[in-house]
Amino acid sequence: MLRDYVSLTKPRIIELLLVTTFPVMFLAERGIPPVWLIVATLVGGTLAAASANVLNCYLDRDIDAQMHRTSTRPLVTGAIAPSHALVFGAVLGVAAVLWLGLVVNWLSSALALGAIALYVVFYTLVLKRRTSQNIVWGGVAGCMPVLIGWSAVTGSLSWAAVVLFGVVFFWTPPHYWPLSMRFKEDYAAAGVPMLPVVAEDIAVGRQVVAYSWVTVLTSLVLVPVAPMGWVYTVVAVVAGAVFVLESHRLLARARAGVTGPALGAMRLFHFSISYLTLLFLGVAVDPLLHLPLR
Repeated sequence: MLRDYVSLTKPRIIELLLVTTFPVMFLAERGIPPVWLIVATLVGGTLAAASANVLNCYLDRDIDAQMHRTSTRPLVTGAIAPSHALVFGAVLGVAAVLWLGLVVNWLSSALALGAIALYVVFYTLVLKRRTSQNIVWGGVAGCMPVLIGWSAVTGSLSWAAVVLFGVVFFWTPPHYWPLSMRFKEDYAAAGVPMLPVVAEDIAVGRQVVAYSWVTVLTSLVLVPVAPMGWVYTVVAVVAGAVFVLESHRLLARARAGVTGPALGAMRLFHFSISYLTLLFLGVAVDPLLHLPLR
């Protein structure tokens, strides 16, 4: 039973969100933030993300039942009653807001509340079932951990935080659309108009390439804004080049008429996670080993 409740929180998604939270704290501090603050922020962020994910599972249980990839989730199998999941998600949300407000600061708390609302209401209820651009604008919720991490340290926001917000925002489509390409039959069966469901692979590939380029270019904007040194710059350029290259390879295979697993959509999906992890690792390490560009 405990495992079922944990699975509702989607731990793997939470891990990815935390990857963009604590590195930003190092940049905001220009060094190592107090350990208690790092732990408190990560706890609050985990609770907020868990709340959003549980409530998403509650609202999407009808869709999940029609998709092979999600057909074993606890709300589909009946392992957890919908009412229990709703209460669980709400309790996690309240705990996240109060924890961040009382232990960190109320700006971080408000941003966490906004992230939950954006994911549950704006994405899940409003966008997901209505538009192929759902993940573009709904992805704003996934950008919020960057702002939460920054505000936890400084009590405010800055242009550096906004740039990193933009990186995650533009990264989300070329991260998620390849996954949607791999499982587009599932989404089609559930009536969810993800872009790969309503558009040809070539059109999706073009969008993936465009967003990949914008993601990498946005990441380089941080260099003069922060400012960043050699560590971050090299990581951003090298990892970004590979990310863009993999995006172009996906488009090339789509143009060649390749379909199914051979299209390599999951290869790009997995590398997009590595790209974001490496980039934000650079964000954390650069202020610790700051090697000025000049």
